[in-house]
Amino acid sequence: MAQMKIPLFHPYKRPSAEAVLNGDVKGFKRILPFLGPAFIAAVAYIDPGNFATNITAGSEYGYLLLWVIVASNLMAVLIQSLSAKLGIATGKNLPEVARENFSKPTSILLWVQAELVIMATDLAEFIGAALGLYLLFNIPMIPAAIITAIGSFAILELQRRGVRAFEAGVSAMVVMVVLAFAVQLFIAEPTVGDVMSGLVPGFAGVDSLLLATGILGATVMPHAIYLHSSLTQHRVKAETPAMKKRVFRFEFIDIVIAMVVAGAINMAMLIIAAAVFHTRGLHIEDLDVAYNSFHELLGPTAAISFGLGLLIAGLASSSVGTLAGDVVMQGFIQKKIRLYVRRTITMIPPLAIIIFGINATKALVWSQVILSFGIAFALIPLVLFTSNKRIMGELVNHKLTTMLGWAISALVVSLNLYLIYQTFFEH
Repeated sequence: MAQMKIPLFHPYKRPSAEAVLNGDVKGFKRILPFLGPAFIAAVAYIDPGNFATNITAGSEYGYLLLWVIVASNLMAVLIQSLSAKLGIATGKNLPEVARENFSKPTSILLWVQAELVIMATDLAEFIGAALGLYLLFNIPMIPAAIITAIGSFAILELQRRGVRAFEAGVSAMVVMVVLAFAVQLFIAEPTVGDVMSGLVPGFAGVDSLLLATGILGATVMPHAIYLHSSLTQHRVKAETPAMKKRVFRFEFIDIVIAMVVAGAINMAMLIIAAAVFHTRGLHIEDLDVAYNSFHELLGPTAAISFGLGLLIAGLASSSVGTLAGDVVMQGFIQKKIRLYVRRTITMIPPLAIIIFGINATKALVWSQVILSFGIAFALIPLVLFTSNKRIMGELVNHKLTTMLGWAISALVVSLNLYLIYQTFFEH
């Protein structure tokens, strides 16, 4: 009996990556198997820290710094593409490649700083999610923190069902944040001409330059760089250089879409703040003040949309940070602990801050200092490794890509050093 040939692709189902790479799928459906990793990494670009920065920028300077967000996202596309490419080319994540190419003491130091960075990131995300519950439901911060903890465990449970289930869950949460700010934009009714004027580069004094530095300097999140290379390293089996290049081309589409979505959310935050607060002469820096002001000026729908966006973004980004912690421990020192144990450990600092009534704003400032310190240790090795033909093979960076990578690294690291200086010596 002749053996029946089973097709790799059914027209009414999501195609497999193998079917796409073999040329069995045409049209838009070709990118479907590759969507997901970049959306998880993109969550780092819409965490509660971004909410505060964008609301402050929009309320104080109107649309002036909108172009900074656009520039930040263009940088993010390149950096995340380098991280994804490293995973595809080597079958290893960034911490694993670092462990193989650096000494053991260096790897241990890189692991320690990476863990500190992730805990600092989790601080802002956890407090942001708890604040969202407090604002939406008037739940006191301590019970809100406990509910946030339970919610983050529930999201991590998706990981037990497979990486695709987790990607789908996080992507759905990103869509919810998009819808929340779409509602706010509709209610705020910004003027198109004013929005377009914000795309022209410019500043209004030293303070606006400092705020722009904060936006740019906080754009690249170290844990997103570590994690993205892990999400692509085993996602699609590609043995030959030509096949790896095809995989990267599809993953790059995923990156562009995810970064456009993240950029649109950040732009929406600034545009709404400019249209609602700046036009009324209000300078808003605190998220709870922003929520109450939205309620007073635009009504409950706008305020609820803002609170939901904050809550969902905080929960999603916090869970992604936990996964990144798992990646850096396994990669740098070849050790592993249960995901729920890690989630519990990383929740201790924000829970302590909330329970003991420590000034959350000061805690967030210190978390940003730690983040600023850690970015160089992720970004510089990334550009270094992706520029090495021995490591990358045919997927090694083009010379122009390497030049852009080093230029962006120098810019971001310099800006973060400047932020550290401002924190210690100017305040």
